Amino acid sequence: MPVTWHADLAWLGDAPAANVLITVDGGRFTAVEPGVPRPPGVERLRGLTLPGLANAHSHAFHRALRGRTHTGRGTFWTWREQMYAVAERLTPSLYLKLARAVFAEMALAGVVCVGEFHYLHHGPGGQRYDDPNEMGTALIEAAAQAGIRITLLDTCYLTASVAGAALEGPALRFGDGSAAAWASRAALLAPAAHARIGAAVHSVRAVPADQISEVVAWASAREAPLHVHLSEQRAENEATAVVHGRTPTELLAGAGALGPRSTVVHATHLTGSDVETLGATRTHTCLCPTTERDLGDGIGPAAALAAAGSPLCVGSDSHAVIDLLEEARAVELHERLRTEHRGHFPAEQLLRAATTGGHASLGWDDAGTITVGARADLVTVTLDSARTAGIDPAGVVFAATAADVTDVIVDGERIVHNGRHLRVDVTGELREAITWLF
Repeated sequence: MPVTWHADLAWLGDAPAANVLITVDGGRFTAVEPGVPRPPGVERLRGLTLPGLANAHSHAFHRALRGRTHTGRGTFWTWREQMYAVAERLTPSLYLKLARAVFAEMALAGVVCVGEFHYLHHGPGGQRYDDPNEMGTALIEAAAQAGIRITLLDTCYLTASVAGAALEGPALRFGDGSAAAWASRAALLAPAAHARIGAAVHSVRAVPADQISEVVAWASAREAPLHVHLSEQRAENEATAVVHGRTPTELLAGAGALGPRSTVVHATHLTGSDVETLGATRTHTCLCPTTERDLGDGIGPAAALAAAGSPLCVGSDSHAVIDLLEEARAVELHERLRTEHRGHFPAEQLLRAATTGGHASLGWDDAGTITVGARADLVTVTLDSARTAGIDPAGVVFAATAADVTDVIVDGERIVHNGRHLRVDVTGELREAITWLF
């Protein structure tokens, strides 16, 4: 049965339009009519309604580390040891509880679709579960219970270094032994109405160069998204130069891992030639600014990548915060810090990265816009908070935060209303799951 809402303002194309009557049927937009007075009895969406946001890069279990990794100076590598300790404690049932709460927190922030970069596959010591995809299945179910879509990016993770050091300790849970064994296990994963299956090469340090092509072939045969962490740390570049005499980007290009269905994550420390290669192959770049600054990774060449032709998207990665509006504006603000100049990305380009850009990266090309035929995702942002009162709605990405999201509709079904998740006690479930871990 059709459902109709009336938005005070709705983001249509690249700008807000006033008095938009929106009709949904079967989870799709069937009519989008700007400039129409609100008919009697039609529910009003107060504020500015955006297309659904897509979080293109997530590690759900990293949410447990929020606020716990800041004692002492530390490095990315010391942070990683703390992450491993959390990974060691997770069971499938606990992961379901934690991920459901994390995905519900994303919904509160306006996220309707997540790309879960999933490498915690096995039990302690690498022991296989009876269902070898029990952890991945838990993530798919967690998204369903939280009311959002998911692309499970099942991740191949085989070695501890570019030189091929063996996995050990908690990292044994990540490995399948070979790309062929990974492919056999990943092939058993089943998509669902709310879930798609993609692939990931964790990084060039975690998958030997001669095995990357097998992951690429698996994704290509299924026309599935392929994601990879790229040049997040200078140490990765230096080790790849020593072992292979190439940059990580060049290594991926040689394995056929770049292209329009591929997404590189972070891409922080690139050469000019790397930027040109990513742009020429139309490889997506996923930037995760809040994690990149939390870990001290550095600031990548976002403007150069976009100019070269690499479509941008954003992710909350380690969930230092979950706020896609913050991720999007930080793409511009970090570029200002890097260059000491303003005005690299207009608001509409940043919102495209958080909507259509993220959905395309995750294989949901029919989402991210408020247009007839698209998936009926709506995110309403109040214009009456202390942050948004009096702003030009066209500049909402530079003012609003996740706390300003009031209502979220996913595939035509309301998931968040008046700032409250309708299915999950987000605060209580986060607290309970994280308390179990610590």
